[in-house]
Amino acid sequence: MKAPLDEGQENQLRRGAIQVVAVEDDALFRELIANELAAQGFAVSIYPDAESLLEAPEVAAAADAIVLNWQLPGLSGTELLGELRRRGIDRPVVFLTGRPLVANELRAFAAGALDYIDKARGFGILARRLRIITNDAPGERAQRRLQRFGKLVLNPVESRATWDDADARLTLGEFSLVQLLVERSPRYVTHREIYDHIRYPGFISGSSEQGYRVNVRSAVRRIRAKFCSCDRLFSSIETHRTLGYRWRDDGDNPAAPEVR
Repeated sequence: MKAPLDEGQENQLRRGAIQVVAVEDDALFRELIANELAAQGFAVSIYPDAESLLEAPEVAAAADAIVLNWQLPGLSGTELLGELRRRGIDRPVVFLTGRPLVANELRAFAAGALDYIDKARGFGILARRLRIITNDAPGERAQRRLQRFGKLVLNPVESRATWDDADARLTLGEFSLVQLLVERSPRYVTHREIYDHIRYPGFISGSSEQGYRVNVRSAVRRIRAKFCSCDRLFSSIETHRTLGYRWRDDGDNPAAPEVR
């Protein structure tokens, strides 16, 4: 059963506060989550187990973020996350745990969670992470959705890219680079622009002023290899010796071949 909202929480909902759905089986900690997050400006809906949340899919789908206890009665936290995804609910998920084991953290990220937080770190850390995840800014909060470009799907919330439904397993830096190429398509992005994006403007690397080009070529090569592991015919990143790189839409005509 969903915990009732008090008057203050209802007022926050009306003012457009960040909406958080939490699932926690411990009654005392459940009350703490609701009170502490509400005191920091969040609108909180909280449930005692996975089954209760699954009975209210419209609440989960409307949330800005979902907080799950790692160990829950019945369905576990990771099983609940999997069930939410199967039902088309793709809201960002954060796990809370009283047992911060590295193996469990890796399982959480593999399941699609954005964070895995030790309960002992306190609600200040949880609130800060939730604001980062939901991109909360004064007066405005960006609404980030899946971005589709042919076979490519970018998930800015989780910094994840899939190609033809297969996870490309990009690092955060690689995801950012692909996102840059897609945003600038069909224009080329120069080696210098890419390196400034990866590092910072004016960063110098290598034994000469052009040393950064080697690093950019290596980065693009790694990205291509990851997409090729999803599809051996992948060819959407085009190279031009002078102009740099661009993301080619499926409908584009291939440019004249260039050697890197």
